[in-house]
Amino acid sequence: MRRNAGGRLTIPLHGRISSLAVDPIEKKPLYHFHPGAGILSVGFAGCSFHCGFCQNYEISQTTDLPLQEMAPRDLVAAAVRKGSFAIAYTYSEPLVHAEYVIEASRLSRARGLANVLVTNGYVNPEPAEEILSVTDAANIDLKAFDPAFYSQECGGNLEEVKRFIEAAARRIHVEVTTLVIPGKNDAAEQIAGIAGFLSSISPDIPLHLSAYYPRYKYDIPPTPPGTILALVKTARKSLRYVYAGNIAGEASDTRCPGCGDLLIRRHGYQTGVADLKRTPEGAVCGGCGMKIPVVGAV
Repeated sequence: MRRNAGGRLTIPLHGRISSLAVDPIEKKPLYHFHPGAGILSVGFAGCSFHCGFCQNYEISQTTDLPLQEMAPRDLVAAAVRKGSFAIAYTYSEPLVHAEYVIEASRLSRARGLANVLVTNGYVNPEPAEEILSVTDAANIDLKAFDPAFYSQECGGNLEEVKRFIEAAARRIHVEVTTLVIPGKNDAAEQIAGIAGFLSSISPDIPLHLSAYYPRYKYDIPPTPPGTILALVKTARKSLRYVYAGNIAGEASDTRCPGCGDLLIRRHGYQTGVADLKRTPEGAVCGGCGMKIPVVGAV
């Protein structure tokens, strides 16, 4: 992503993208930010981590792939043309393309669009603040609650990711995803640690616990659905909104933590509002009136 060209720092892949599509925002996954909306999603190449279980390794672990030239202004124009309310920087790690993301996000804001990051959260404090100043929502991977896992499996640092989550949660809408891998990060103590950390910031942060499937260098068998469902119960001891992901047929509805009323119904990426009401003060449960942290039109 960075190259020394005769003593000058260059960005050889600036303005080159690997993917462009309109996705359901639930695919990011974001369940509490403009539920049911489509969002123009752009991907790049490369990553700051080298996870052996990477689900998008074809674009994250190499730069030797077909790339399309697209200037930030053209990306924003495409979002406007497609009627997207926002742009998601996703698929591979957007933060290694921080200059592009910042430029596109500023142009996007000027056109009245929102900006969404799907990221591993591994970034230094100064660029983090600059990026967050033009970002509206993020789904951040918290891959484990074990420093050794981050160091050995990812080539990263847990404390830096935690710091970014804390900084982001102070400024924007944040949801967190953990890919649950058998024998690696699926201990109840790990998930309880993640949930406890997030709850110390806010018990309203949604946590997505996603089932792993063999990819890239990992041939560990897939995560059993029962493991995910048990860990969802563990995490719900600390957090109000915990969702099971990558499990076929499993409901991922949003319910009121106060009265249990069904608020948002989800089947796959199909989303429908049940008993969530919009008021001038924000979204509330239609059953008991409890304030629900859902951003945007529903």
